[in-house]
Amino acid sequence: MTCPSDTTRETLKQLDGSPFTLGPLLSGPPCCTPDTLIRVEGLSLDYDGKPALRDISLDIYRGCITALIGPSGCGKTSLLSSLNRLTDLIPGCQVDGRITIDGQDIRDPQLDVRALRRRVGLIFQKPNPFPLSIRRNLEMPLREHGLKNRSELAGRVERALSDVGLWNEIKDRLDAPALTLSGGQQQRLCIARALILEPSVLLMDEPCSALDPLSSAIVEDLVQSLRGRYTVVIVTHNLAQARRIANYAAFFWVRDRAGTLVEFGQCRKLFEAPKHELTAAYVSGMRG
Repeated sequence: MTCPSDTTRETLKQLDGSPFTLGPLLSGPPCCTPDTLIRVEGLSLDYDGKPALRDISLDIYRGCITALIGPSGCGKTSLLSSLNRLTDLIPGCQVDGRITIDGQDIRDPQLDVRALRRRVGLIFQKPNPFPLSIRRNLEMPLREHGLKNRSELAGRVERALSDVGLWNEIKDRLDAPALTLSGGQQQRLCIARALILEPSVLLMDEPCSALDPLSSAIVEDLVQSLRGRYTVVIVTHNLAQARRIANYAAFFWVRDRAGTLVEFGQCRKLFEAPKHELTAAYVSGMRG
């Protein structure tokens, strides 16, 4: 299953051959056929006994972009962290409930967590390239997973940089420090570093929030280009961005000091015909 690509919009022609203009994409991309890849059932999460999430259940669909929206402090990032078990690294974090990926329980004590994190990549809010060369930023995760062949390393580096639109920009300075790149380039490099391990899922925690508007637009276009090839879960406070890029959206709110899921569904329907009055108030700007 793949989602229709937004690039098909650019090929539309009128009968006289002139470009067909769709105008602002107010309703977001076309939706995809639901095919559950990740299932979250009854997930609750506490930090040192303080609730962060309570009884979250939702499905995340293969090849689609799912946006997590809601005010700060409602548990969106905590949910992301639970999907690749980064919560294991947080002292005092207690997770209850069940999360499966392709039917496999990722909270199974016998699970290879290293393999899970290779399959489920995470992009942080602020670009975090290693203080190494551009090339070594990309080679390091491959070498950590046992790839040593130089020609194969070079090919994987070129492919990952091409996937994020960086190859032509930086192919002549791969040995320059990664920290000399612009903010937007650094974020794309971090996305390339995740893609180079060939994951099936990409988790993105506000990947555009630390960028200027031009760089943000470039990264947003990149995220859209991943639809169908990867399953993307993105946290964003930018409701217009969620509406533009997401197939599905989950709206979170804080109740009794814990993040709860208020509404989940097709992004277009959630924005245009929300079922819950709190969702309607939030997407209209009345709350939040």
